[in-house]
Amino acid sequence: MKLNHTKTLFLALTALLITQSCNKYLDTEPDNRTEINTIDKLSQLVTTAYPDRDYLYFTEAASDNSEDKGNGIGDLTNVISTPYAWQDFIGNDTGSPTAYWNACYEAIAAANQALESIEKNNFGNAALPYKGEALVARAYAHFMLVNFFAKVYEINGANNSPGVPYVTQPETKVIQNYDRGTVASTYQKIEDDLKAGMALLNGTAYDVPKYHFTPAAASAFAARFYLFKGEWQKVVDFATATVPAGDFLSNIRPINTTLRTYGTTEFNLAFTRSDQKYNLLLATTYSLFQRQNSPRQGYGQNLVKMFGVNYNFTGKATGHKILSNTVPNYTTYKYKELFFRTTPNAPSGVPYIMMPLFTADEALMNRAEAYAELGQLDNAVKDINTFYSTRILSYSPATDAATAARLSTFYNLPDQKQAVIKTILETKKFEFLQEGIRWLDIIRKGLTVVHNKYDSNNDQTFVELKAGDNRRVFQIPEEAKLSGVPLNPR
Repeated sequence: MKLNHTKTLFLALTALLITQSCNKYLDTEPDNRTEINTIDKLSQLVTTAYPDRDYLYFTEAASDNSEDKGNGIGDLTNVISTPYAWQDFIGNDTGSPTAYWNACYEAIAAANQALESIEKNNFGNAALPYKGEALVARAYAHFMLVNFFAKVYEINGANNSPGVPYVTQPETKVIQNYDRGTVASTYQKIEDDLKAGMALLNGTAYDVPKYHFTPAAASAFAARFYLFKGEWQKVVDFATATVPAGDFLSNIRPINTTLRTYGTTEFNLAFTRSDQKYNLLLATTYSLFQRQNSPRQGYGQNLVKMFGVNYNFTGKATGHKILSNTVPNYTTYKYKELFFRTTPNAPSGVPYIMMPLFTADEALMNRAEAYAELGQLDNAVKDINTFYSTRILSYSPATDAATAARLSTFYNLPDQKQAVIKTILETKKFEFLQEGIRWLDIIRKGLTVVHNKYDSNNDQTFVELKAGDNRRVFQIPEEAKLSGVPLNPR
């Protein structure tokens, strides 16, 4: 059965509106008035099993993809300045960790309701793709939660620190106690759901597959998941499965060609369109992120150098668009803010963006890193060259192609494997600027984050956030204590 895209979008936006007036997750008795007793209702329900808030504000602000531009430059916005200072944000403002936590558990609740409905009804084989999607969506939401709100998974470690509550049943009580389990147990449950769900997925169940976990999108998720776990061959296998015949060159973002020729309006529409091959999974998210084009802490004049000459091993600039509101306030302009009005002539409504959750570009870079970890440096470098051929202006294979030796020299790292991995991480840093991916690499690789800070006299100091610091774990909402969920140490 194919799901009508217009109905899907309407339902997703309606869910966004409803969420604005709802209390926090677990604060109210669930509404069970609608019985999910048809495949059509089931398919509509599963469309809401994705977080409808973004993580862009707090992950970008906390990472080294943000800088303090100085007193009087840009706007001081608490939802940005607080995570930039690695302090706990109090409240559930748009873009806050609390808003994302709530959105994830609301998505999980939708997935659980769908799975329970499948168990109670005799839907037959027609329900299998939606069951698969619900399982993978549930795994994804928990995966993002455990990485943001618990200590990072340590490869070959005990991982016995607290994880996040893994919820597998619909809510039946106003207040229900939950156990955080451990990071290890959370990861195991994620893997169980992911494997079971992927076996059932069907990419033809929807009119617009890019808004759902298709086999390709789920493979990209699996590649990211196993990258955290350090199971390198699985990363290679799943990343390769994200594009037809493993052809990344024809399926990643054409930064230095097609996208570069677009004007700003056409560019940000194209960047998140569902008909673009590089987008594997898009989510409708209530967000004001694209409005924040002049924050005091954010994309500034030092970060813009990442796209210039001599930053990368080719010595050439990349083709990324560098847009500025007023220097030094820059934006990648990757998101087109859309607006849903409650009625055609309503003066207010819901601002939202289409946010790429998985792309072929990330899958390629994840595969390159896995190849390097497996000692297959030639394959890793080949992936790097594929990526750079679509980024570097006037790219020439004869003069611009990487080799392990060239990367070793460029980064002054005698260990060629480490030089290749550093290249991949630095490449992802500039490529996924304002997409939240950098923070995942920071926690996964134990990278130190350095932030600059200006005092009232405009004197600059530098502060570091090193591996093992408790502030690298975002704080769980205070209200979660009502359900017996302990907060993270500070």
